Amino acid sequence: MSLRDRLVDPHSPDRHPRKAAYLLPGLFTAGNLFLGFLAIMKSVEGALMAAAGNLGPNPHWELAAKVIGVAVFLDGLDGRIARLTNTTSEFGRELDSLADVISFGIAPAVLAYVWGFFFLDPDTPPQLRKHLLQGGYFIVFSFLLCGASRLARFNITTDPVPRNPGRPGRKYFVGLPIPAAAGLVAAVVYAFNCEPLRSWPAIAAWLALMALVSFLMVSTWRYRSFKDFSLVSPRSPFSIVLLGMLIYLIWRYSEPVLLALAVVYVGSGIVVRLGGLIRRRIRGAHHPPNPQQQAG
Repeated sequence: MSLRDRLVDPHSPDRHPRKAAYLLPGLFTAGNLFLGFLAIMKSVEGALMAAAGNLGPNPHWELAAKVIGVAVFLDGLDGRIARLTNTTSEFGRELDSLADVISFGIAPAVLAYVWGFFFLDPDTPPQLRKHLLQGGYFIVFSFLLCGASRLARFNITTDPVPRNPGRPGRKYFVGLPIPAAAGLVAAVVYAFNCEPLRSWPAIAAWLALMALVSFLMVSTWRYRSFKDFSLVSPRSPFSIVLLGMLIYLIWRYSEPVLLALAVVYVGSGIVVRLGGLIRRRIRGAHHPPNPQQQAG
């Protein structure tokens, strides 16, 4: 008997799930929300610690980056569990979106600012310092705004088609998903040992990266969604070996491996888009293939 059948209410003529079954995906969403709240609090505590003169590795920011990463993992599970148990609901979708705004919008934005802008070297030329700090405020707010817009577009759009449609049978996101954007912010902070950026060239590079990620979230470029990856389907021995190796690498070399995973996924949309433009120029083709239904 499958998990979905076990959760069916025996007294329901339409085979609706038991009421208690709806708590299962909700628990993952609540966990996601709690981790976002915790990340915000730890980002603030880390800023207070650094403001007191402790400008070395910051354990509060390290924890904030880690819990954002765990929230990304939980966000990938709640929807799958809801579909697996047939407990999807409008309430669950709305709650998940509100949790995502906090965990993947506000929390990484606060962390990105206090780690990447707030502790700019006081010896930086005054005009440059002023512009960088003001630019930090603007870009961090843009990150939050673009992330919220990305979630709103996902909620209201049915079967959106990216500007560069992919293979039939595969599912794609239109634009960079906000959990991936938050994961990149957390991975960068974690990989750089959670020490605040001080030099203006590093802060300018961080400003450019945040601007790029903000643009990717509201773009119409395609990103693989992996929603066609089933949690219950049989796996080949080779895939199990690869998964085990990845788990070991994350456990042993978490900083570079997590950063590499985040950069590869975020960069994949750019590479696919540029590759498509180059191929069309070479072939001289002006008629795109018929669009396929894709994930939002």
